[in-house]
Amino acid sequence: MRRISWMLAMVMCVTLLLAGCGKKSADDVVKDLSDVVSDLNSYHGTALMTLHTGDTPQEYKVDISYRKPSYYRIAMTNEKKDVTQIVLRNDEGVFVLTPSLNKSFRFKSDWPNNQGQVYLYETLVRSIIGDASRQLASDDKSYVFDVAANYNSHALVRQKIWLSKNNYAPTQVQVSDANAKVVVDLKFDQFAFDTKFDKDSFDMERNMASGKTGKGNEGTPSAGAVDSSGQLDPTGTIDGTTGVISGEQGQVQGTAGEKAQQPSGEASMDGAATGDTSKPDSADATGSTDTEAKPDTAGNTETQQQTPGASDAATGTSAGTDAAEAVMGEFGLIEPSYTPAGVQIKDTPELEDNGTHAVMLRYSGTYNYTIVEARPKDRAVSLAAGELVDIGGSFAVLTGSEQQTMTWMNDGIEFRITSADLPVSEMIQIAASIQDQSGK
Repeated sequence: MRRISWMLAMVMCVTLLLAGCGKKSADDVVKDLSDVVSDLNSYHGTALMTLHTGDTPQEYKVDISYRKPSYYRIAMTNEKKDVTQIVLRNDEGVFVLTPSLNKSFRFKSDWPNNQGQVYLYETLVRSIIGDASRQLASDDKSYVFDVAANYNSHALVRQKIWLSKNNYAPTQVQVSDANAKVVVDLKFDQFAFDTKFDKDSFDMERNMASGKTGKGNEGTPSAGAVDSSGQLDPTGTIDGTTGVISGEQGQVQGTAGEKAQQPSGEASMDGAATGDTSKPDSADATGSTDTEAKPDTAGNTETQQQTPGASDAATGTSAGTDAAEAVMGEFGLIEPSYTPAGVQIKDTPELEDNGTHAVMLRYSGTYNYTIVEARPKDRAVSLAAGELVDIGGSFAVLTGSEQQTMTWMNDGIEFRITSADLPVSEMIQIAASIQDQSGK
């Protein structure tokens, strides 16, 4: 009997020893992750992202594509609103596309190298490797890391990252606030390394076309013609009606009779004094006139008018214009549900109705800023230095230095927050709080 007990004890010891030898430590996994990233050529994944930032959870389908060295395509779809937004990086720059509305931003940026994104594999691995106080747990299928969140928001503090034990592919990410409440929950449906993409999968025109045909979430969208689109101007403010850009920082001429906010935080309303509030006849008649803004050697902005024919030849026909015009109309006054401490709304000055149904909200106090909301028909075409910002379920473009402007589209409405003293983290919270609001 003693002999049997002794043998059983030996078997258990050997089993535990073997099990211990097969268990990887956090350092072992980190070393493996470093090797995976260094050998990374491409990947494609799809996920369901749930945001718990408002009264009701908001769900978005996310389609992520990457190809070495720096090609990215992120398609984010709000099925409830039936709107897909695409972030694209290729040799021409970084684009934010809303194909269904025939709208796009184009700008120079190091994105995503200069900031993290919860749905990008490199960001997740970098978070794990960079946190010396990382904690590792595991279940039957996954390694679960608990690390610091390194996103551009003070509200996001910690994150848990689930990685498959088979190949270190991500399966889930939960980002929490200071109260340990899950704010972002990302669950991957599938994720594959070494994905083969079509040659033009990261082409702007192809993605604009695919988004209009209901294929905006495909990792390798079908090719097709593209409608004309415009982009962001170097000042960080957009003239959606006239396409006239002022070379002076932060100023747009003829946009609903207003100027962008001045460094003091106050907005000047003397846009009519510029004498540039009229809409070009060609744009009025066809809606296809583009204005290309090109910086000169001194860093100023030079505007060049393109003929309608030249614009169509360069960017395609404007078949999507009718769809964009179909949603034109008054949308009321959309107020953010979040306001920074010590800030209150100052006034909502009336703007001249020039077809964009633009409205303005001015805030003052601890920070001074304005929010302009409009439905622009056309857009100025340019390539400017800027930064891509994830505002939760949508993407914004941040431009300017001393005075900054954050611009984004939501439900066919263009929003601009402009301020000289409002931190970017506060801009993000304000923008995120607008996402599910309706006009009053």
